Amino acid sequence: MGLKAGTGHLTRRVWLAHCSVMTAALAGTVPCARAMAKPTKVLVVGDSLSAEYGIARGSGWVALMEQRLQKAQVGATVVNASISGDTSSGGRTRLPALLTEHRPTHVIVELGSNDALRGLPLAMTRDNLAAMMRAARSAGAQVLLVGMRMPPNYGRSYTQEFEAMFATLAKAEGAALVPFMLAGVADSPEAASLFQDDRIHPNAKAHTIIVDNVWPVLRTQFKP
Repeated sequence: MGLKAGTGHLTRRVWLAHCSVMTAALAGTVPCARAMAKPTKVLVVGDSLSAEYGIARGSGWVALMEQRLQKAQVGATVVNASISGDTSSGGRTRLPALLTEHRPTHVIVELGSNDALRGLPLAMTRDNLAAMMRAARSAGAQVLLVGMRMPPNYGRSYTQEFEAMFATLAKAEGAALVPFMLAGVADSPEAASLFQDDRIHPNAKAHTIIVDNVWPVLRTQFKP
C-alpha cells in the first residue's frame, strides 16, 4: 500500500524531526521529559484548617503552597477542595468525583480532626483515610497525608492512638506524611497569638508556619 504523492517526504521530515528531538533529549540538551510530562496538579481534600476558615482568601497555607509550587513547577496548579466541618467520611464520599474531574498528580489528605471532635470511632476514621489514599493512588496520584494531634483533655490513650494513626496509615499505604500539621503553632510558647478568637482555628500568621510544615514533604514527591 503506497503513500499519496508528496506524503512520503512529509513523513520522512516528521520522523527525522522526532529523532532529532529524542537524540537531543538523550544528550541532555532538550528538557524533553519535562516538556512531555503531565502538568503538576495538586488536589487538597481537607476541612476548615485548609479551607481558609476565618481568614482572608489567599492567606491560607494552601494558597501559600500554590505560590511556592508555581515557582518550582512550570504550569503547576492547586485545587483546594476543602470544606469546613468535613469529616473523613465526607472526604471519602467526595473524592472519586474529584479525581475524575481534576485528574491530579498529587493528592493531599487533611482530614480526621472533626471525626475526633465528634467522638467518632478511630477505626472508622482509619478506614476512610485508607480508602481515600488507595483511591488516589489507583488514579495515578502520589499521596501526602497530613497528621494532627488532639488536645490532652481528650485523654492520654485516645490522643496517642489518634496521633499514631497517621504514621501507621502513611507507612501501610506508601504515602508521604506531615506528622503534625500545627507543629510550631499549637505547641508554640506563643500559641495564643497564632489562633483566632475561637482558639481552634489558626490565624493568617499561623498559616505561614503551616505551609513550612507541608511544603518540604510535598517537594520531595516531585521528580527532578
